[in-house]
Amino acid sequence: MSSKPTFTATCLSTVLCAFCLSAAPGAVQAWPATQLPQAQTAPPNTPADQAKAQAARRATPEQRAAADRLDPLSRSAFWSREMEINPTDPVAGVELGSALRAMGHYDEAAAAVSRVLVLKPNDLPALLESASISIAANKGFYAIEPLKRAQTLAPKDWRPHSLMGIAREQNEQSGDAEAEYLKALALSPKNPAVLSNLALWYVKHGDPAQAETLLRQAVAEPSASAQERQNLAFVLGMEGRYDEAERLMREDLPPPVVNNNLAYLKAMGPQVVK
Repeated sequence: MSSKPTFTATCLSTVLCAFCLSAAPGAVQAWPATQLPQAQTAPPNTPADQAKAQAARRATPEQRAAADRLDPLSRSAFWSREMEINPTDPVAGVELGSALRAMGHYDEAAAAVSRVLVLKPNDLPALLESASISIAANKGFYAIEPLKRAQTLAPKDWRPHSLMGIAREQNEQSGDAEAEYLKALALSPKNPAVLSNLALWYVKHGDPAQAETLLRQAVAEPSASAQERQNLAFVLGMEGRYDEAERLMREDLPPPVVNNNLAYLKAMGPQVVK
């Protein structure tokens, strides 16, 4: 009997079929037997000296940009260090929360972002990440309040509306969810992530044909990602078009995941198409 496929939800674009590759943590390096740690120098005496020393220890902009390409475990270690250097760094707090969220450590992620919001309650990235963490934990109700604040702060930003759609859906407010997706699409036409989220709303409400139309628009966009392709593959599988679904799956997923997902879709059988 096949297990349920790895269909999961993300924040800015709900993913129905995805996989995660994480690198194993590196071994802790001990001091060589012939080498001892150097004596610590005296700490800076003045606030100016302390600020200068802190700035010297922080990662460079280039190092921070490179950290975005690391696996979640390595990213969490990098941003934890940045938070230790400067606990009031809002970027480090949000990025640490994002990395912990990707690892499924939702309580720790929420704590990291909460520290930012205590100091900066109107920090837009922190509000969006706070909502994303709640959504990832399937607690959409708790994402609604920060997203309302984000919508007020950035009325022309599509992201709070797209996230709010997922939050409303989790909160069993399907009509409001659709309205939020449509608002996001009006603010960012042809956005693959928004098209994908709206398509998945149609899937849930029994209209995979409309979902397919939206997802084909999404994957045709230059900025489309594996998320949109795999959502389309899932919908095609729901319609019983397994060959086309398999071709899309194999573009982004390893064979065991593809085989598992196909077995699940075939066991489920073609769904009713309006």
